[in-house]
Amino acid sequence: MTDEQMRTSLVRALSGAVRGEVEFDATARALMTMDASNYRRVPLGVVAPRDADDVAAALAVCRAHEVPVVPRGGGTSIAGQATGTGVVLDLTRHLRKIVELDAGARTAVVQPGVILDDLRRAAAPYGLTFGPDPSTHSRCTLGGMIGNNSCGSHSVAWGTTADNVEALTVARYGGDTLRLGRGRWDGAPAGLRELAGSNLALLRTGFPELPRRISGYALDALLPERGPDLARAFCGSEGTLGVVTEATVRLVEAPEARALAVLGYADESAAAEAAPGLLPCCPLTVEGMAADLVREPAGLPRGGAWLFVETGGATPAEARARAEQILRAADAVDAAVVTDPAGQRALWRIREDASGTATRMPDGSEAWPGWEDCAVPPARLGPYLREFRALLTAHGLRGTPYGHFGDGCIHVRIDFDLLSGDGVARFRRFSEELATLVVAHGGSLSGEHGDGQARAELLPRMYGDELVALFGRFKDLWDPDGGMNPGVLARPARLDENLRFDVLPKRPVDVTFGYPHDDGDFSAAVRRCVGVAKCRTAQAPGAGVMCPSFRATGEEAHSTRGRARLLHEMLAGEVITDGWRSKEVRDALDLCLSCKGCRSDCPVGVDMATYKAEFLHHHYRGRLRPAAHYVMGRLPGWLRLAAPFAPVLNALARIRPLAALAKRLAGIAAERTIPVLAGETFTRWAVKRGRRGTVLLSGDRAVTVWPDTFTNHLSPEVGRAAVRVLEAAGRTALYPGRGVCCGLTYVSTGQLDKARRVMRRTLDRMGPTLGGPLVVLEPSCAATLRTDLPELLPDDPRAAELAASVRTLAQYLEEYAPDWQPPRLDRPVTGQTHCHQHAVLGDAAERRLRERAGLAGELAGGCCGLAGNFGFERGHWGVSVACAEEQLLPSVRSAEPGTDILADGFSCRTQLAQLAGVRSRHLAELLAEGLNGTDTHPI
Repeated sequence: MTDEQMRTSLVRALSGAVRGEVEFDATARALMTMDASNYRRVPLGVVAPRDADDVAAALAVCRAHEVPVVPRGGGTSIAGQATGTGVVLDLTRHLRKIVELDAGARTAVVQPGVILDDLRRAAAPYGLTFGPDPSTHSRCTLGGMIGNNSCGSHSVAWGTTADNVEALTVARYGGDTLRLGRGRWDGAPAGLRELAGSNLALLRTGFPELPRRISGYALDALLPERGPDLARAFCGSEGTLGVVTEATVRLVEAPEARALAVLGYADESAAAEAAPGLLPCCPLTVEGMAADLVREPAGLPRGGAWLFVETGGATPAEARARAEQILRAADAVDAAVVTDPAGQRALWRIREDASGTATRMPDGSEAWPGWEDCAVPPARLGPYLREFRALLTAHGLRGTPYGHFGDGCIHVRIDFDLLSGDGVARFRRFSEELATLVVAHGGSLSGEHGDGQARAELLPRMYGDELVALFGRFKDLWDPDGGMNPGVLARPARLDENLRFDVLPKRPVDVTFGYPHDDGDFSAAVRRCVGVAKCRTAQAPGAGVMCPSFRATGEEAHSTRGRARLLHEMLAGEVITDGWRSKEVRDALDLCLSCKGCRSDCPVGVDMATYKAEFLHHHYRGRLRPAAHYVMGRLPGWLRLAAPFAPVLNALARIRPLAALAKRLAGIAAERTIPVLAGETFTRWAVKRGRRGTVLLSGDRAVTVWPDTFTNHLSPEVGRAAVRVLEAAGRTALYPGRGVCCGLTYVSTGQLDKARRVMRRTLDRMGPTLGGPLVVLEPSCAATLRTDLPELLPDDPRAAELAASVRTLAQYLEEYAPDWQPPRLDRPVTGQTHCHQHAVLGDAAERRLRERAGLAGELAGGCCGLAGNFGFERGHWGVSVACAEEQLLPSVRSAEPGTDILADGFSCRTQLAQLAGVRSRHLAELLAEGLNGTDTHPI
């Protein structure tokens, strides 16, 4: 049978046996080639089982066809164990049910695809939680946590996942099901009891005693004095023994109140040596990180490294008292106790994002996992860290340690060169020497993420050949055919095989954007995605903007990570073979809203909006584009032509048959209403006022107001309001020459040659206003000028000069008119911060200005779902509405009567008008409205 015949037979058999999705197309395979590690293995296909019966059926078919199986949860594994060459079981799509939660017994029965945060939310009303909490808690699954025996920051209080598992239901390769518990051999594979009984001495002496021993199989859990505990022995097996289809887990009592003691030390070794001394105070967690990981101090105490020590209590006072006890017990350089929940979240966010931020060194160079989570006895951590730093130096490497100091476990990303043969050889030499160092300190090669392919080859250094051989026999009893995740843990692949970088182009790809943070290399930009999957966080209000399309669809292809994986495979050319012409990449990017949320929310700064524009530019070069690209992508030009005929066109747009025809021809969704054109444009109004950019600047009180396309043609009232506010602040409003445009619509549709021509023309026409402060009222246009302009014209110094001059109205007033007092409005507001503002410009100045004006209330996060041309394009209506329903529309519906709706972006205002029937306004409009009868002159 040929490979193609075998594949056809396998697909047919799986499709007949499984009710869930069976996907063997290029997109499905490309999405599963990698996890969060350095490794890449190309699967045959993906199965998304609907229930335990589907899992068993898929395992039976795969065994009959001699095809290996890899169970996969959130795909955030660091060591390569969530990649494989056979069939990937995607357990996140359907198996996400919390079957039972027994608050009295403090247990929960869960399916393997349950997201940890979902379980914690379900348990919270009962005052309970699941103790282990890795930094990926918003997207990791319980099945994945069991597979890796995950730990998290609170393991000093509540242990590892294995410590919190009561029983497991497991399907083996071939489909038979076992029920694993504690204190009995029932459910054990044949021969397992005899294997343990004949090796008691080795099991009692071969395992180091330390809190974070995750490496290898937990065979010591089979000792009679420990149970035997079959469920615990299965935990940490990394998908090599079977597939968890249901788990009974223990819950712990969550403290009513928490406080955070933040302790500053001279360096990480000093912090590490201090950590064990704090454990008698019974903290919930003792986390450590060094200054070279912190890009901004963010209110941390003085020091070169810090311990985050969390305490709990029945009341805030009790939690604070315990935190102050920690301060007294600590010999720190500086310290602080944080009790405010928002302040604690901000500090924890620094720590949790470390798995992403550590992938870049302070100078921007890349750093990689591979030795991400070694653990030593906590008392040995200080000396170990000093020797670890010395080993890095000896190999000419750099790394940024951080992690679970209270448990002796550190995480580190190291700037390995994994692109060249010499670099990979050094990676191997360093790995071998570090393994020796860890063992010398009585440690474990893995203290949290498992061995996978990254470390399993070196397990004989930790356990010896005899015990590792026993691991192989243990694996064979569970999986005699060797079909479960081969190449991992038992009889592993070499640590320098299957590296995901091998398939990428060796030379930079010819691209249009400058990619200044990646030395102009598009491959390096795509490599930024390391798979930590923060973009897969769904249904978490206030969790930023990224990634609205994933939140709407729940599909991996519509996450930032999924799209980055497809681009990686496009560059590799193995699974996706038609390069820039790829329809798989095009289809995945089609639902990218270009919100730029990932630019700020992704810990490694993936900028999918830019990558999408780049791809569309190449994909459609020399080809017919979608109608929407010619209409909405070239909106500035069409609106300039339409302006003299605005009343007539508005009247025609109200005739339903004509409007329907126009929308069909323009590629606009039938559900959309065509926006009304302004009777008088902002620029025409400005010309009447007589202050063009050709007049001399009037000192430091002059400011240029940018006539963006949306303000100019669709909402000139915003521009007029902003001018009124600026003049009330004693400023002189100027306007650039006609025909200026940021190029936003051309960029978002990938018409980059046209975008650059428009941008160069704009720079030519800016005249004497270039370099002076530039107030841009539309956040998407401000973001384009700030980022896309200099990245598309990197060789034109005027582009960087213009980008540096961009300010929002609030930013300008705060910087150039700090003494101006806005009118007191004293009323509540709700609405949304524009996603481009969130991602590129920030909204701190807007928050402060609202506070000074007495506008109380928080604006929603997320994305409105319209996002320029996206929500208007045919085929995007459903996702556009779903994005709006995620945060924006609920916040508006729940607002009290009399609440003003704020939305600085034209897209946000349009979405609110069309979906909620409410009028929203730009902050400038509210301020201008409040100027009547107030003293608005500078102090």
